[in-house]
Amino acid sequence: MSESNYQDPQLTLSKIYTKGGDKGQTSLVNGRRVAKDDPKVEAYGAVDELNARVGLARVTADALAHGDDKLGEFSGILLRVQHELFNLGSLLATDPGDVGERQPRIAESDVLQLEQEIDAMNADLPRLNSFTLPGGCQLEAELHLCRTACRSAERRVVTLQALENVDPAAVSYLNRLSDAFFVWSRWACVRLEAPETLWQPSQASSARR
Repeated sequence: MSESNYQDPQLTLSKIYTKGGDKGQTSLVNGRRVAKDDPKVEAYGAVDELNARVGLARVTADALAHGDDKLGEFSGILLRVQHELFNLGSLLATDPGDVGERQPRIAESDVLQLEQEIDAMNADLPRLNSFTLPGGCQLEAELHLCRTACRSAERRVVTLQALENVDPAAVSYLNRLSDAFFVWSRWACVRLEAPETLWQPSQASSARR
């Protein structure tokens, strides 16, 4: 399904607070009221938190670009991912029986796009002989935060999947996106000529006693 087939947002954000959630409930897209700790809210809330972290990483990538076309292209990838995550949030915030034909969603083509980008970037990375520790550079650390937030969102969606019908592409997308953040974090170090910090078990104080 192409982007043009999705329905444009039908909302006007004029008054931000309504006091409707003061008693611990919120409304889904179709209007049904649920508790704010409902598994559906936990799922799309985790996706929303991930989206915010991706936005931070995108700002960092933009600041570091300075004419670097590859970093500029990467920033564009992150922006596309933000749109995809908002589409996913829209889907999760709607009861399965009320999902419209033109409602934004995640498609298998989104998963395939990530796979292509993972393969392309991973092909240029040096062989990895240990796990990496976040902190090689600012952008790399932020992408690791995205990775861990993505795994958290994936867990929430899997929990929801046990309770109701969730499009399998949603879980596949988050699973692949987490892999992408790992590859992208390594790519950021290479691109910015920053050393990767590798896990060395014997560096723990307990190993040197």
